[in-house]
Amino acid sequence: MEPFRLEAGMTLGIRPLVLPFTEVSGAEAPALVGGKGANLGELARAGLPVPSGVCLTTEAYDRIAAGAGLEPVLDALDATAPTDTVRLAELARSARALILAAPVPDEIAEAVRPYGDRPVAVRSSATAEDLPHASFAGQQDTYLNVLGEAAVLDAVRRCWASLWNDRAVAYRAANGIDHRAVRLAVVIQQMVAAETAGVLFTANPVTGRRRQAVIDAAPGLGEAVVSGQVNPDHFVVDPDDTISERRLGDKRLAIRPLPGGGTRTDVMDDDATGSAPRSAPADDATGSADGGAGTAERGAEGSANGGAATAERSAAGGAAEGLAGEGAAGGGGACLSDVQVRELAALGRRVEEHFGAPQDIEWAIDAGGMALLTQARPITTLYPIPEPAPGAEPGSLRVYFSVNVAQGVFRPFTPLGIAAFKLIGTGGAQGVFGVPIRDPREGAPILREAGGRLFFDATGALRTRAGRTLAPHILDVMEARSAVVLRDLMTRPELTELRPSWRPFLRGLARVALRNHIPPVVIRTVLSPAWGHRRAAEVHRELEASWRMPDTDDTRARLDHVQTVLTGVFPKILPRVAPVAAAGFVMLGLAYKLLGDRARPGELSTVLRGLPHNVTTEMDLDLWHLAGRIRADEPSASLLLSTPAPELAAHYTASGQAASPEPTTGEATIRRTDGRETGAEPATTARTALPPVADDRTALPPVLADGLTAFLARYGDRAVAEIDLGLPRWSEDPSHILGMLANYLRLEDPALAPDTLFERGAREAEAAVDTLAARAGGVRGRMVRFALGRARELAGLRELPKFMIVRTLAAMRRELARAGAAMAARGELEAPEDVFFLTFTEVYEGGDRRAAVAERRATYERELRRRHVPRVLLSDGTEPEATGTPADAADGALTGTPASADTVTGVARVVLDPTGAHLEPGEILVAPSTDPGWTPLFLTAGGLVMEMGGANSHGAVVAREYGIPAVVGVHAATERIRTGQTITVDGATGTVRIHDEPE
Repeated sequence: MEPFRLEAGMTLGIRPLVLPFTEVSGAEAPALVGGKGANLGELARAGLPVPSGVCLTTEAYDRIAAGAGLEPVLDALDATAPTDTVRLAELARSARALILAAPVPDEIAEAVRPYGDRPVAVRSSATAEDLPHASFAGQQDTYLNVLGEAAVLDAVRRCWASLWNDRAVAYRAANGIDHRAVRLAVVIQQMVAAETAGVLFTANPVTGRRRQAVIDAAPGLGEAVVSGQVNPDHFVVDPDDTISERRLGDKRLAIRPLPGGGTRTDVMDDDATGSAPRSAPADDATGSADGGAGTAERGAEGSANGGAATAERSAAGGAAEGLAGEGAAGGGGACLSDVQVRELAALGRRVEEHFGAPQDIEWAIDAGGMALLTQARPITTLYPIPEPAPGAEPGSLRVYFSVNVAQGVFRPFTPLGIAAFKLIGTGGAQGVFGVPIRDPREGAPILREAGGRLFFDATGALRTRAGRTLAPHILDVMEARSAVVLRDLMTRPELTELRPSWRPFLRGLARVALRNHIPPVVIRTVLSPAWGHRRAAEVHRELEASWRMPDTDDTRARLDHVQTVLTGVFPKILPRVAPVAAAGFVMLGLAYKLLGDRARPGELSTVLRGLPHNVTTEMDLDLWHLAGRIRADEPSASLLLSTPAPELAAHYTASGQAASPEPTTGEATIRRTDGRETGAEPATTARTALPPVADDRTALPPVLADGLTAFLARYGDRAVAEIDLGLPRWSEDPSHILGMLANYLRLEDPALAPDTLFERGAREAEAAVDTLAARAGGVRGRMVRFALGRARELAGLRELPKFMIVRTLAAMRRELARAGAAMAARGELEAPEDVFFLTFTEVYEGGDRRAAVAERRATYERELRRRHVPRVLLSDGTEPEATGTPADAADGALTGTPASADTVTGVARVVLDPTGAHLEPGEILVAPSTDPGWTPLFLTAGGLVMEMGGANSHGAVVAREYGIPAVVGVHAATERIRTGQTITVDGATGTVRIHDEPE
């Protein structure tokens, strides 16, 4: 079959109407021919086997759209929320109708006419598709085996209209892509009758393992595989060319081209004996209809249609071994030989090497055994791999553990938030553990970054006897699912134990303990808890004194001060305050040893209910008591219940009633940088999160305003995801707190009042101490009572070190905001808050950083939309947890780690972000993870289910203190449980049962 030739007169001005694949090149290609066209051009120009074809460029679409009258629809789309799918669908239908009704200029019809004399595939190629961060797979349409001038032109029109498919409009809205900025080119590609076709991923899309090819194949055109209509043959090829998995599908359906255009579907009889197929009615001449069959992942667009003989013969085709007809629909054998499987994998590696990233490829093999590539796009769902630490053995397997998971922060960090975290880590390594750090700003080598999140390189620890023993045991009570993953990884030969002796670890531990005087602190605290509390308060005062900035306008001096404070946090807190809280857990462990099997499951966790001296619990109860005062004041209560929280926050700050936890000079007004919405996909980052305040604004009622001011004076340094210095504090934007106060006002059952629950929990804990001491009896019983009493007196301080760090971050945030204001005043930033998207070095150096900020904001916003973050990630990209199936209970219940004993049945509420979240009293909170910013929601929750965490993680501790049942570490809980379902949470056995579907 001859390749397409560019006819004369197919250009218009300097922008061509038609371009052959081989002439598609340059940075402007995606804007001219869309993502699919640009990638096909790259493949063709690289000499890879691609069926020849041309692209009808976006110039043609621009001419159609210009006269279609789309402006009113675009204006309406701009005003429609991404979550309003009904309205989006209405507007999408209007846009499609306008495009289909628009007349096609003669020059465009003439440009298309030469390609109607042979069968072709007509495929949409949008400018916002096949991007590194969003594939848009399946969002626009493809038409297969199109024959004739009129049919080709009609297919082109329908491709243009498919830019406004419901799914495409919704996808753009969800991903924050401007509808006005997207245009559509059309690929017209020679069609062949593929005998076998399918999909090839050059990295495993499920486990994330790089260089492991995954191939799905079936007889006929690839549309059956892409759209999910057939159960294909499935092959997995490891990097060493071993076929590690081979699973044959039933292949009872095949889509094949018809001689006069269009396709037919051959369906095999159920006995699958290999008899001749039954043919379903033929499709129309244009093949796949608008909105045709498709899976949610890829849809109708991704038809892996056949290729032409114009491409060079691939290695796979050269060794086809006459198997073109082996995979007849419904046949019992594989539709690919092992040789073909390996050579398709090799072809995929060539494509990946060319593009420099893992690829999602569609391919076809024709009757002569020739393998052809019909599409390639980046795999957008893979989690990025951290760069190895300097000095790491090249090619060695590394194990990365998520800091974000450990801290209960699902979202990415801002760049300056990462920089601050690294400085704090540097201070801990040098000041506490005596480990020198070459570059303080780069942090400890074990701290790595990927996807805007931080990871610990745990490889070294897992190759020592001490690390292999202690790490899983520690995670058992902090992040239990990670403990399971690490134990499984220890069986891998690449992670064999290198240091079997405990001596190096014990010597190092002794040095650290003695260097920081930890044993005397623990002993003295056990003997006198009051002394421990005084010591913690003294450290807190010293820390506050260290924040005071010298009186200077020198930005560099200000930055030096910030770095000094951040590197000094751990040396001040860790050896002096953490041992005070640790003494409580030492006593709990002693009681556990003394009791042995005398303690029943869940009894010791009951002892930790209603703990005193927990700063987070105190914060929540203070907020509840404020709600009580507001409830008694009608003007405050009425306003709070009737006005959106962001509007109230704007009134509060604009009326001058707001108070900062620490006086500031007011040079910088910090706006929100998170932008996430509750219970839905996060919204794009907003420059201004608060609405404008009317000129006739009035102050909030005194009870509400004064109470909020007093609360923020103590807790205003806190925030959701508060360990990220780049995020606004509650004192800057109290919307979250105002929303929680409104939720508390809706709690009417006195028995569910948080202070009542807390006091009940404290009484139950004291009763448990009495019971356990009596059960032990005699001297042992007195020792148990002493140990558990000390545990209750001291364990609540576990939140204090983090609170001190968070307050320090807030203080340094204010200093950095001043630096941002100075840069904005010099025109180096668009706004003061942009400083949080720079590094310390960039702030030091100054200069125009606006382009860098814009790029990082875009990356940050993309990462905000990421739904899944791995707990543990390997350096080959594998997410170990994804390589096995979660061990759910035999009766179908979801399983996790018991966190707070008791059982509750209620309605589930899935919340991905606590900001603005509403939880009805008694609803069961289902969340990916929690930090202190979430805990106000616990006051009305009837139970808790978390994807992450262990028995001693933040959410588990707070749940126990409030006496609500909790199960943590439940795999994919936010995906497997839906809002409105009735579920039962058993916090003693660690199971969650789903009873019904939401209404």
